Amino acid sequence: MVRTVFKSTSSKKAKLTVQLGADEFVFREGELGTEMYVLQEGQVEILKQFKGEERRLTVLSQGDFFGEMSILEDKPRTASARALGEVRLLPINGSTFDSMLKKNPEIAVRMMRKLSRRLRDTDQMLRQVLGSTESQAPEVPAQDGAQSAKGPERLIQEGSGIEFYLAAGSETTVGRRDPVTGINPDIDLTPADAQRSISRRHAKIFRRGEKFYLREEIGTMNGTFINSERVETGVPVEFHEGDEVRFGLIKTIFHLT
Repeated sequence: MVRTVFKSTSSKKAKLTVQLGADEFVFREGELGTEMYVLQEGQVEILKQFKGEERRLTVLSQGDFFGEMSILEDKPRTASARALGEVRLLPINGSTFDSMLKKNPEIAVRMMRKLSRRLRDTDQMLRQVLGSTESQAPEVPAQDGAQSAKGPERLIQEGSGIEFYLAAGSETTVGRRDPVTGINPDIDLTPADAQRSISRRHAKIFRRGEKFYLREEIGTMNGTFINSERVETGVPVEFHEGDEVRFGLIKTIFHLT
């Protein structure tokens, strides 16, 4: 495998990156691995052997990570990774990974969500290969720009007047788009969050009959508040028309109509 290694200028502290050409393998199933990778440019397909046949599990794009299982378990690669066209990768070894987790615990939460999604997709493929009659369709990540049906209820940012409508269903996710997990929140607060105080999966709003509840998600940074009172992580709190709801530094007012 031919690798071109150069210094990235995308950050103040230079980091070594790896560039591969089309159809080159980043690693193969069964190999020993000491690094995981963050995909900076291009696409990578993940392949796995099933009954002597190599099958595609998924295609990863910019911002995705892969190869983390070798760091977490210190075992051989469980799948192969191959470049689709030219790609640029940022390798991360165990020491760097440990330092990243200590400085930013949200990385661990995002990784667990991504791994959970991958396990469901892999389970679905195994069911199909083995001919299980219990097969169910895998969860499909929301596409860029996809919008859920909206209800009349909304959050209005103080000052700017930007309106963020709740989803019409029983649950509304609040945060900002996460390219790693493939999750697009129903309410993306990115346009109002110039200081990036909102976590990617910050909170969830539940509709139960005529009542509305807010729950802060695990791994949220900078807090969630209703009328200046801190919402405890994982505990649903009821809120009402006219209440101030703050996500990080973003203050909004809840309106039913």
